[in-house]
Amino acid sequence: MVPSAELRVYQPLEAFPAAERARLERSILGGGPVVSPRPVYRQLLAGDRLGLLVPAEDEGALVRFVDGTPYLCPLRTRMRTLAGILAFERARPFEGAEDFLPRGLARRAARELRRMRRRDPAAVAAIMESPWHVPVRWFVLFDDAERRIVERDGRYHLSYLTTARRAMRRAERAVPVLRDSELGEVAETIVELHEWLASFDPRSLVELDYGGLCAFLSWDELDDDRSVRDIQEAIASLAAGDRRRPVELYQAVLGRWAEVRGREGLN
Repeated sequence: MVPSAELRVYQPLEAFPAAERARLERSILGGGPVVSPRPVYRQLLAGDRLGLLVPAEDEGALVRFVDGTPYLCPLRTRMRTLAGILAFERARPFEGAEDFLPRGLARRAARELRRMRRRDPAAVAAIMESPWHVPVRWFVLFDDAERRIVERDGRYHLSYLTTARRAMRRAERAVPVLRDSELGEVAETIVELHEWLASFDPRSLVELDYGGLCAFLSWDELDDDRSVRDIQEAIASLAAGDRRRPVELYQAVLGRWAEVRGREGLN
């Protein structure tokens, strides 16, 4: 699997439609795994040797309890897979990328995605993924005090957890400041993030999980990574009228993650 960071939204159980809520509630109360312990994939072959490997399962959700209250992040794997196929087809990230898509797959994916959204306009993918790096815009949603490093399965993991309300307020404060600066192009990507968050219950939790990237970062790199703090300092400096320091901080964060992305070619 490609090492990726994830931005997730966990909603309170009562925020889900009745049918989905009942299924999720049964899973929690039954004590069974809410997420399949071993993901299953299937091949979509475009030719004799090329194709895509996509998830074969769609059920399940990530769950966390806060003060005894369950919050759930539905995987909605099929929806995310379809959106990913369309994004891959549009971006064609490398020469010959079109050879990896079976003929007509993108067209069928677009039709199925439209049908899903017609059936349930409120259904939105609750997970964003980013291979080999954390997008700078994600850091805007968090504060350094929300940073956590834990040891799990013999490896250190870095994540941030905040409320949707706090994340949206931070985005709202950042956008006008960034628009009036050399970093203006970043503002529109944060507007898109804000719109995405606004589609969820305002009581939700938002998590930034470095996920699979942690396997490629040493303890010192994880411990030293203060990208959220640097971006928040850059925004505060911009608001105070400083035009030099924010650019330095922004470039430092970009450079840090460019170095991590450079490891992709070594794996």
